Amino acid sequence: MKVENMMEALAQARVRRPELAARFMEAQDAARLFRPGMTVGMSGFTKAGDAKALPRALVERARGEPLDLTLITGASLGNDSDGLMANAGVIARRLPFQADASLRRKINTGEVMFIDQHLSETAEQLRSGVLPAIDIAVIEACAIREDGSIVPTMAVGNSASFVQQAKQVIIELNLAAPVALEGLHDIYVPRPRPGREPIPLTHPGQRIGATAIAVDPARIAAIVVTNSPDSPSSVLPPDTETDAIARHVIAFLEGEVSAGRMTPQLLPLQAGIGTIANAVLHGLTQSSFRGLTMYSEVLQDSAIELLDAGQLALASASSITLSAATHERFIANLDKYRDRIVLRPQEVSNHPEIVRRLGIIGLNTALEFDIYGNVNSTHVGGTHMMNGIGGSGDFARNGELAIFVSKSEAKDGAISSVVPMVSHVDHTEHDVDVLVTEWGLADLRGLAPRERAPVIIEHCAHPAYRAQLRDYYERALLRGGQTPHLLEEALAWHERYRRTGTMQVT
Repeated sequence: MKVENMMEALAQARVRRPELAARFMEAQDAARLFRPGMTVGMSGFTKAGDAKALPRALVERARGEPLDLTLITGASLGNDSDGLMANAGVIARRLPFQADASLRRKINTGEVMFIDQHLSETAEQLRSGVLPAIDIAVIEACAIREDGSIVPTMAVGNSASFVQQAKQVIIELNLAAPVALEGLHDIYVPRPRPGREPIPLTHPGQRIGATAIAVDPARIAAIVVTNSPDSPSSVLPPDTETDAIARHVIAFLEGEVSAGRMTPQLLPLQAGIGTIANAVLHGLTQSSFRGLTMYSEVLQDSAIELLDAGQLALASASSITLSAATHERFIANLDKYRDRIVLRPQEVSNHPEIVRRLGIIGLNTALEFDIYGNVNSTHVGGTHMMNGIGGSGDFARNGELAIFVSKSEAKDGAISSVVPMVSHVDHTEHDVDVLVTEWGLADLRGLAPRERAPVIIEHCAHPAYRAQLRDYYERALLRGGQTPHLLEEALAWHERYRRTGTMQVT
């Protein structure tokens, strides 16, 4: 049998509603359904479960005319899709999160309007009409059921809400995603207000919804067959600094257990996307903690390592984003993980109601933080977008513990991650409980601003910058105030770096 015929047979077998066989379409033909200025909802969350063929087909389509789409996703897309579409004039507006260098440049030059949102809020704003209604939803699937419902792949993200609202739905049927993923998902969409009921979830592993995304088959406009894996995770392996950060976090959590504030199983863990948070979770494999649970938005390599080590009992998230080697191991042993992993819509994985009820321990990365505990997660130098706030705000404000981690310096020591005043605020001092660098940990709970500053300086700042920070703080004290500052100098460190290439006083 020819490869093309074999692929066609495999695709037909995965579409269990016979009438939908007539909807198979090439990506370039499906791209003709789009009109300039449309609002498009596209599956994808931290490079997992994203559409693979339509973005490239839209790039080709845009050679004839700019499409200027409003593109809404779950989070970041893989396969360079965001950058390709941005460079081709496909995207005019983008939300709620991205992690692509080319798109980032377009955002920071003002060519693409970027709305940086808490990941829990996008579906809510679609439902309420604050955001424009979805014209076309593009959703990756591993199968389509007899009733037409869509079985997602390695991510759920906002897909259920996109499908619920879209006038037309295009399904990318990815043959590289095993049908064995079916059953991993738990699709629950809160009802509109008024009359909304509490979300009936009281345990990280609890299932409260369906295992596929419901859709009226009449709205399925096209089925595009692909055979492409997700982009592998680009997180770096642990290093000396991240190992030290992990040790500080583990010692702190052990102290919480000793103080009787937590059991040896802790509370459910959340870890944001990225190298440092992943490395800290990896460090838990060297701890004595057992019977752990996760209630997070993304599962990275470290979560699979903890599951394999028997330390993590179960994990709930909205996506699974893995390195190539870990992805291969995960798929090969999917049956082993099936009863221990749940994938949910991101408005449920990140919902403030659930985060507060379960008492999540949130572990997220800071670009910089200041001597009073305010955190900048998104803007380099206060002006230029990096990736976005993602889910860190959902968990920081509503969880039991908000832990932010960062290496103490960047650019070979030219930048201090601890500054007098952050150049942009994503998480105020009111939402931040613990700050950690490779040098130490600052527990800010129960401390007034004047008590926080010395703790942060002495425990978290790099030794090369401590004297500068002490000098600033001591002179600020002479001005008085609940939160002493020298406003004429508060952002001088960032300006010094811009002018001289270093924050250090030379």
